[in-house]
Amino acid sequence: MNILPAKENILKRIRKALAHETPMPFPNSEKDGVVFPGPTQELEIEFAEQFIQLQGKFIYCINRQELAFQFGSLVRKQDWVPIFCADQKLIQLVGEPLEERLTQTDLAGCNVAVTGCEFLVARTGSILLSSAQIQGRTASVYAPIHICIAFVDQLVYDIKDAFQGIREKYGPHFPSLLSLATGPSRTADIEKTLVVGVHGPKEVYLFLVEA
Repeated sequence: MNILPAKENILKRIRKALAHETPMPFPNSEKDGVVFPGPTQELEIEFAEQFIQLQGKFIYCINRQELAFQFGSLVRKQDWVPIFCADQKLIQLVGEPLEERLTQTDLAGCNVAVTGCEFLVARTGSILLSSAQIQGRTASVYAPIHICIAFVDQLVYDIKDAFQGIREKYGPHFPSLLSLATGPSRTADIEKTLVVGVHGPKEVYLFLVEA
């Protein structure tokens, strides 16, 4: 059997097919229709409800002073030390008295990691993170406990709104990685039993700051 002519024949047919534009089989499916209805309540409430249903722990703060107080109270109550945070702005937000508990280098030795985020997706209760953030790719998934600090103006309704915000924010310098954290890590691969904290954090806290 002569394989070479058969291969050339196949490639010839592929090139011929690529030379002609193929019509879309379902053209109406690509219209800008709305798949999900818009929000029926404030985005803060929508996000909080979805996030809590996913076993996330939600803390609302009226201002930055309350953030520092609530964050400090939680850390002292849980006696977390050391805590990883690579973002100096976040360290300043949570208060200087906690700096003795914080490290900016030893992620592997910490059970708790504090990060910011790009956006919060209210419809799914998700946190959108990117590699362009100071903490990079690993901080939100490496430590068993992830604490995210976000602001109300980072709330969007749907995932497409978050992606649009990323495009507007970074333009041609699009981050090399985007990740959606939707509650604690979980899997049911083993005997269909739900296990939390296998491929990422087993606890996720979200501090939402009004201003």
